[in-house]
Amino acid sequence: EVQLAESGGGLVQPGGSLNLSCAASGFFFSTYTMSWVRQAPGKGLEWVSSISGYVSTTTYADSVKGRFTISRDNTKNTLYLQMNSLKPEDTAVYYCGKGSRYDYYKNGQGTQVTVSS
Repeated sequence: EVQLAESGGGLVQPGGSLNLSCAASGFFFSTYTMSWVRQAPGKGLEWVSSISGYVSTTTYADSVKGRFTISRDNTKNTLYLQMNSLKPEDTAVYYCGKGSRYDYYKNGQGTQVTVSS
């Protein structure tokens, strides 16, 4: 059974940083592209970033490019999202997904990120 558990969110001031983690189990993690998506209050899901399996090719939404870094540790079955220079508009619940930008599966509770002074 696929399990995805996000953690690392919190309240941070504008310009601050957070590092999100996603512990994955129930599938062969290293072979899958993994993604981060987010949902701001009152809005739909927004794709944030993806990282391919094995060679770890990364892609980012324009809104986070240059500020966020996605990475993975295949020995720990864990996905990460380092978020720097956070802005109030980054406030959202962040989810990790098994799969790519247009075809992913998520089942975690997400982790809340709030950027506010």
